[in-house]
Amino acid sequence: MEALTEGLLRLGLLKGSLEKNIADGHYTRFCRHKSGHWLGLDVHDVGDYRIDGEPRLLEPGMVFTIEPGLYVGAGDASVHAKWRGIGIRTEDDVLVTRDGHKVLTDALVRSAEGIEAFMAAA
Repeated sequence: MEALTEGLLRLGLLKGSLEKNIADGHYTRFCRHKSGHWLGLDVHDVGDYRIDGEPRLLEPGMVFTIEPGLYVGAGDASVHAKWRGIGIRTEDDVLVTRDGHKVLTDALVRSAEGIEAFMAAA
């Protein structure tokens, strides 16, 4: 959320300090979901993110997505027209292994140029 908020500040979509915007949750206006969720038999598998009130430790075999996203409403007159109706979300799916992790989506095209070339060939 820090990186997303920094970007929102650089673009002028948020004003003020990074710390205050994060503390007050101003970024949630543009980032409407968390940074990820479990994956399994269902796209949004349920699971206990906390056990006895404590964050659950990751275990080998768990798979989750990391998917930060930003969305600017098409009718949001409080932002410059050039930003309205824009949404972007990147996603990686990660498998927890005994020795660390494996990014299952590692081979996907990441750069703007690569995505444009892929789309042009489709």
